Parts: sequence; C-alpha cells; structure tokens
Amino acid sequence: MRIDLNSDVGESFGIYKLGLDEEVMKEITSANIACGFHAGDYMVMEKTVDLAIANGVGIGVHPGYPDLQGFGRRKMDLGPHEIKNLVMYQVGALKAFAEAKGAQINHVKAHGALYNTAGKDQELAEAIAKGVSAVAPGVIFLGLANSELVKAGKKYGLTVCEEVFADRNYNPDGSLMSRKNPEAILHDPEVAILRVVRMIKEGKIEASNGEDIDIQADSICVHGDNPEAIEFVRQIRKALKYENIQIHTMGS
Repeated sequence: MRIDLNSDVGESFGIYKLGLDEEVMKEITSANIACGFHAGDYMVMEKTVDLAIANGVGIGVHPGYPDLQGFGRRKMDLGPHEIKNLVMYQVGALKAFAEAKGAQINHVKAHGALYNTAGKDQELAEAIAKGVSAVAPGVIFLGLANSELVKAGKKYGLTVCEEVFADRNYNPDGSLMSRKNPEAILHDPEVAILRVVRMIKEGKIEASNGEDIDIQADSICVHGDNPEAIEFVRQIRKALKYENIQIHTMGS
C-alpha cells in the first residue's frame, strides 16, 4: 500500500507571510503551489519551487479563482471558456518557473471554491480538465475522490489521482462538509488518523450520517499553516509507517 501526502503552499503575498512552508515541505511528498490568483505572487512562486526541489517534493500547480481578498474561497460566476483560460494561465506560469529551474510540474489541483464547485459541476470540472490538458497533458490531475473532477480528468485523457482529506468530515454523497458547518473540521488527531488508515486500507469512510461510503485514497491533503498542523502531519507519517503504508510522490 502506498499513499501521497500533499499540502497547499506558496500562499504568502508580498510582505505578508502565510503558512509554514519550510517546515511542511519536510513532511510532504507533493506541493500544491499558489499561482498569484487566490494567493502567492511571482516572487513567492519562485521561492516555493526552490523549496520543493530542495526537499525532493513533487511540484504541483494550484489554480484558483482570481480572488485575493477572498482567498479563492468565494464562488465566482465564470463561464467554462473563461475557467479553461484562467487554468491555462496559472498552469503555464508555474510550469515556466519549474522549467527555469530544470524541473517539471508533476500535478495540478484546483483550489478552494473552484475545486469544491467543480467537484459537483460537470461543466466546470471539464473546463478545468480541458485547460490542464491543453498546456500540460502529461501531468497528474488531482481531484476529490468520487467527484466530477475525477470523471473529467479521465474523459480528457489525464492521469488521475483521487484525493482524500485527513481532517475533514464527509457528506453522504462523498463531498466535503462545508466549512460553514461547525462539524466540518476534525480536531482530534487520533480520530483523524484512524479514518486516514481506514480510507487507505479498506477504501471506506464514515459519512456525517454514520453510513460508510466507498472512497479511493491516492493522496491525502494535509495542512501546514500552524505548528499544530505540522505536528499532525508528523503523527500521520508515524501512523502510516506503523501500518506499513509507503509514502511516495504521486506518479512515482
């Protein structure tokens, strides 16, 4: 059994620092790097690519809505053609930074509201997949397990990895519970780790209504925005090692 650990990084902007990228890079295998639309900027992008290379971490593109103020977590009314182009723009930008350092991008994962909306919206999911396939057809397309993103990636010939979340509760339809719900986030590390191991070994997750749903776990999304989050990632790594689950970069 093998699993990838991914995290959202490169979310600082100008003089404003967000997250503990230097620390989380030591614990993950894949980095989702912001591209200046929901977070990050051209200086942060370069620094984050350098960090990923130095730590042997897979370089991933993290395209989001053009919404710095809302951190890309607000749904925007953009048409499919516009979505395709904004994804192409961001993938192309990070691809340039990686190639300038002699590296390649490994995967693409949509961010925030773009990711969550596309998980249920076929047209939006296909627009994202079209944008990726147009400029980086060889990369891995990372999408929420059982979502429209997974279907769209496969439809457009992309290599797809299905993502699960260590610290989030799931709805009965397999979608993530909204952050507006006070029960959306799991705060007990032991409970979260047990759920992670079960997702990997059994392909099951208990939904919010108490029922088990099937789930494919190729990559686990973890967070590194505070010291407690970093420690949580370390606990996950320890538990996976105990369960003889190998941690590796997706696609390797």
